[in-house]
Amino acid sequence: MQSIAEGSNSLANQRSSVDEVDDLVTYALNGDFVAFDKIVGLYKERLYSVIYNMTFNHEDAADLTQDTFVKAFRSLSKFKRKSTFFTWLYRIGVNMTLTHLKKKRARKFFSFDQILSGEISNKEIASLSSKETSSVKKTLLNELHEKLNEALSKLSDKHRTIVVLFEIDGLSHKEIASIMKCTEGTVRSRLHYAKLQLQSLLGEYIHN
Repeated sequence: MQSIAEGSNSLANQRSSVDEVDDLVTYALNGDFVAFDKIVGLYKERLYSVIYNMTFNHEDAADLTQDTFVKAFRSLSKFKRKSTFFTWLYRIGVNMTLTHLKKKRARKFFSFDQILSGEISNKEIASLSSKETSSVKKTLLNELHEKLNEALSKLSDKHRTIVVLFEIDGLSHKEIASIMKCTEGTVRSRLHYAKLQLQSLLGEYIHN
């Protein structure tokens, strides 16, 4: 169990990190390119991961990540600090990626090898992925990944985005709501609906 002291230190570190980013944003607004480069360094890897998990294409993810930072820099004056810079940046990246996906309907989807909680346990996946995995289990795992891709392709862009942000990137309902410009209730509803769809589409794999 986390002690009160440890919890206080964690909160202090979070505030320190937010304050640091706020300072960097202020410097960047005054034309400090080095400050913005530091912001890029803080968020580039995580933003790229989210975009890649939405597009399943390294080249597209790299381009969209770069475009997101370019747009963010050009739009810095519009950042009113009503949310964290992290949330504001993610909103730009997610919206640009959704627009990209609409223009590129013939697309592939990310491999989803972390099955949603309550469907297939992590231990079962770990067992299938171990070095000792038999050829039969490897075949089943490959088939499962294909079915997951197929199932995810049937979700709308918005439902799939919420699954990525919540299940893969670990964002809270509140953070996702801010990024998607909707209520937390809408986030929960869409996530619940997406899980029901996946459960329906993957029924035989969930129950066996």
